[in-house]
Amino acid sequence: MAGSLGRRALAEFIGTALLVTAVVGSGIAASRLSPHDIGLELFENAVATGAALVAIILAVGPVSGAHLNPVITLLDRVFRGVSTPAAAVYIAAQMVGATAGGILANLMFSLSAIEVSTKVRTGGWLWLGEVIATFGLALVVFGVVRSPRAAVASFAVGAYITGAYFFTSSTSFANPAVTIGRVFSNTFAGIAPSSVAAFAGFQLVGGAIAALAIWILYPDAETVAPAIVVPHEADDRRPTAPDPARRPAPSRDGG
Repeated sequence: MAGSLGRRALAEFIGTALLVTAVVGSGIAASRLSPHDIGLELFENAVATGAALVAIILAVGPVSGAHLNPVITLLDRVFRGVSTPAAAVYIAAQMVGATAGGILANLMFSLSAIEVSTKVRTGGWLWLGEVIATFGLALVVFGVVRSPRAAVASFAVGAYITGAYFFTSSTSFANPAVTIGRVFSNTFAGIAPSSVAAFAGFQLVGGAIAALAIWILYPDAETVAPAIVVPHEADDRRPTAPDPARRPAPSRDGG
């Protein structure tokens, strides 16, 4: 089982590193390709990130589920899809992977390996944006996996993130690991260290609200949690992950 957890941690590390590389790298490329056009830069950044996210989930999802996000991992723990030790390992791998991804993006574009961002992002309107972005992401993940269309989870998540770049005031970080990774790039996609705590805190608030909504909307969430974000290797404490396409029989009250 230790080997299985090691593989899953490696998948989370690689997946999160690639995700942050996509976010930061496309931000750098957008600012160079479309200088002085913020709208076009954001569009390029959003499309590249959303497309890359779909591919990354499909690539590493069969191993770890492709959480790539501490909030998703914590929710998976709340709904008993992953054990506490495995959740801790996942989050550590995501954090390290995010940092590595920011550094790799800098190096690809001939920048210093570590450039601490000076882009301050603060204000209640931005924090509300992070609450909404994270809430929506969690709802999409658990809602799609619960349905018979779990195979399209990667596309749903990628589409949501692409859209949320535009419909949220914060441009949808929605991920504490990615937020930390973006600190290490003083570019279009960066965030100043002083802004990280508030962003991450409100992302967790969004996740907590999502947990309540998921519990109310999907009483059977625990039965599909082991397949978040996509079906993958089993956690140490269970033999197999349930098939998310198998819906439980409706209760007599219609739930």
